[in-house]
Order: sequence, then structure tokens, then C-alpha cells
Amino acid sequence: MLKGSPMWRTSNIFYTFFLICIHFSKMSDSSDGKFMYFAFGSNLLKERLQLMNPSAVFYATGRLKDYKLDFGVWEKNVETAWHGGVATIESCPGEEVWGVVWTMSNENLSTLDSQEGVSHGKYSPLEVSIETDQGVMLCRTYQMNNFHACPPSPQYKQVS
Repeated sequence: MLKGSPMWRTSNIFYTFFLICIHFSKMSDSSDGKFMYFAFGSNLLKERLQLMNPSAVFYATGRLKDYKLDFGVWEKNVETAWHGGVATIESCPGEEVWGVVWTMSNENLSTLDSQEGVSHGKYSPLEVSIETDQGVMLCRTYQMNNFHACPPSPQYKQVS
């Protein structure tokens, strides 16, 4: 194949995608049976996170670059248990979101997804690079789907 040909570009793109998939799958399912989770909202509160995810252990504070923190709901006019907006992140070059990195057992991956409403389409999991004092690490986090901005609820402000 000649470099620059359509076939070469397709092969190169596929190979790059393949390497990224391997990298992320290793991060989420590490050999020691744990994964790193970046919390920026109500899961900053250890007691709330550990209700369904008892394996969560504080690891570090961290910064997610090129994102901003926002509050809203996943459907217009939806009533939530929080009675108002909840936290999400949005891509925004130059901004940053501070939060907590938790170490969690892979056994709690499904309960964390459930808590975040993944199966109901409320949030989608993302793999993000988080800067910590221990260095940059890949972490799982969540971003709201079908975001509609609204003020944070009074109950939510008390938690986070």
C-alpha cells in the first residue's frame, strides 16, 4: 500500500482505533480488579457513593481539563428526586472541573452505572484523563445525555 492512499489511511485509522480500545479496556478492567472513578457532583460525598458502592476508597483530588461543570436535567420538565438540576460535565476548552478520584472494585461497576442511570439513558460513561498530584490517570466518569440546563436543587447544594 502506498502511504497516503485511501486504503492506507483506512488501515491506519482502524489500527489507531484498535489501540485506543485496548487502552481503555485495560483501564476499566485493570488486572488488580479495580478501576478509577472521577466524581464531580453528589458522589463527592463518601457516604452517598458507598451506599451502593461499598468498595469506593478515596484516592486523590483531581482536575479534568477542558470541561466545565453544569447543572440540569436529562429531559425538559422532568421531575427528579433532587427537585432541580443535577451535576454534569460539558466539553469546554480552557475550563476545568475539580473533583475526587475514587478507587473501586470492578464488582461495583454495574452498581455505579445503575446509580448514574446508564440503562435508562440519563448518563453515559466516559473515560477521561485526570490530573492528580500522583500524575495523570485515566478514570471513568459520567456525562448527562439530552442535557437541559436548570439551577441546582436546594437538596443537591447541601450534598455537594
